[in-house]
Amino acid sequence: MTTREWHELPTAMQIVKLAGFRKKLRERNLHDTFGAGGERPRRPSRGRPRHRTYDGSGYDPRDTDMGAAGTRFDRNAPLPLTHPEPADSLMRPSPREVSRSLLARTAFRPATSLNVLAAAWIHFQNHDWFSHGRNPSAGPMEIPLAEDDPWPERTMLVRRTKPDPVPHAGPGAPPTFENTVTHWWDGSQLYGSSEAAARRLRAGEGGRLAMEGTRLPEEDDPYRSGGRPGIDRTGFADNYWVGLSMLHTLFAREHNAICAMLARAHPSWGDERLFQTARLVNAAVMAKIHTVEWTPALLDSPALRLAMNTNWHGLAGTVLGRRTRRRWGKGELLSGILGSPMDHHGAPYSITEEFVTCYRMHPLIPDDWEIRSHHRGDLIAETDFEPLQGHGTRAVVDAYGMSDLFYSFGVAHPGAITLHNHPNALRNLRNMFGEHVDLGAVDVLRDRERGVPRYAAFREMLHRPPVRSFADITPDALMAKELAEVYDGRVELVDAMVGMYAERPPAGFAFSDTAFRVFILMASRRLKSDPFFTDLFTPAIYSPEGLEWIDRSSMTGVLMRHHPELAPALTGVSGPFGPWRRLS
Repeated sequence: MTTREWHELPTAMQIVKLAGFRKKLRERNLHDTFGAGGERPRRPSRGRPRHRTYDGSGYDPRDTDMGAAGTRFDRNAPLPLTHPEPADSLMRPSPREVSRSLLARTAFRPATSLNVLAAAWIHFQNHDWFSHGRNPSAGPMEIPLAEDDPWPERTMLVRRTKPDPVPHAGPGAPPTFENTVTHWWDGSQLYGSSEAAARRLRAGEGGRLAMEGTRLPEEDDPYRSGGRPGIDRTGFADNYWVGLSMLHTLFAREHNAICAMLARAHPSWGDERLFQTARLVNAAVMAKIHTVEWTPALLDSPALRLAMNTNWHGLAGTVLGRRTRRRWGKGELLSGILGSPMDHHGAPYSITEEFVTCYRMHPLIPDDWEIRSHHRGDLIAETDFEPLQGHGTRAVVDAYGMSDLFYSFGVAHPGAITLHNHPNALRNLRNMFGEHVDLGAVDVLRDRERGVPRYAAFREMLHRPPVRSFADITPDALMAKELAEVYDGRVELVDAMVGMYAERPPAGFAFSDTAFRVFILMASRRLKSDPFFTDLFTPAIYSPEGLEWIDRSSMTGVLMRHHPELAPALTGVSGPFGPWRRLS
């Protein structure tokens, strides 16, 4: 008798299964890298903050540094599994050959239920959650190249991940790495992860962020010598491109609109209180959009829509259509996570290395782009990705304008997250730091370097059935054959990202069931561990007007607030991250 997968069961049974998965993952897959030795001492906080701190410190009463910028990534994998690959296997098989043979886009495979705004959104959110920083001091790693490799340089060099600056206490402990931005869902991509960064971005009055008309100011601190950098002045601008410029600008404008609303309601409030309260509200709006709009668009099933709405609104609020201010007890089921007691589920809160791996979604990016008029929908220009990124970003926004770019993103499809669909533009990229990289090869190498278990071990540690053959990874016989050829018949060598791309996702899902298991654990944890979504999600902290703004906001609402001219394209669509109406 064949056992049915959880997603093949009736919806009610799926919900029960998902609750069971989350319980087991919370018990077995939260591992504090303090166990690797040598990390900072745990120090109590001086008191609960009344607003988000600039560096993310002070959120936990017993551990003031939890989640702060400069603290470690933790793990979902048990620490003994997180040692990086030894030198003799780090390049086996060559990450470049994995990229050439398995990742390279052979023909564009669209994700037809989504639009390109969904691709830009997840990059925008990733910049809030994690960054390994840059390590210019250590010598680079060299990826071996085959004789027939067309790479123009004779070698492919990849800079090493910046090491954890805190020394390890004991021999044999796996290395750890620090997150250079805050771990919290706090809008740090807009506001920065230090007070100096935030002060530099502010207008200095009315709580507002600095703007030049409806645009962010141009960055005046070049990344390289000679000329201006052509990017926006914002909280975090690594790997910048047009999609990020659009969303950074949109939510900077949203911050300023919140400030104006708060100033009308509270005319006695000064610049600092207006800024801090607006930041709280803006970050919560972004978290809400990700929870109840972006995630159900990518994981399109009745069970997931119900689960994500219940996370945010509670079951009572989901039935009523919006979050209810009244709580029925301290539990999450009826009233949702918002306003419930903070709980870390046995391990200090942080982003994990395995979470980073599961958000490697570069196939979402198309290689070929059409810019269309938001007035009539007619084609204005065609381009590849190269002009849309790095130091050319602002020139493209100036050339076409935000309205046409948002419309163009709304009606275009991203790529499907699968093998043979990694954008070739990113596999042959001159980035804004002047590096020539194959991002597909870099993604593979980063997981090996950072001790992310390879696919078979990764999947098994998430309590999925073990992998004993390539057919266990994918039902596609040709794809299984290709995997076997690249990995020399050794299924245990398949990289985590590659195996997840090879899986056939559940119906309606844009990514694999294995990646989804990490998501089950971490999606609610980012809310449940944060006092500003739990204990401090109150009118006294956010203001009654701020809570009302959050309750009434949606991605469509934010777009319409700042770009009402997009109304014809957004009217009647299923959601802002699905295909918009094409105008003609």
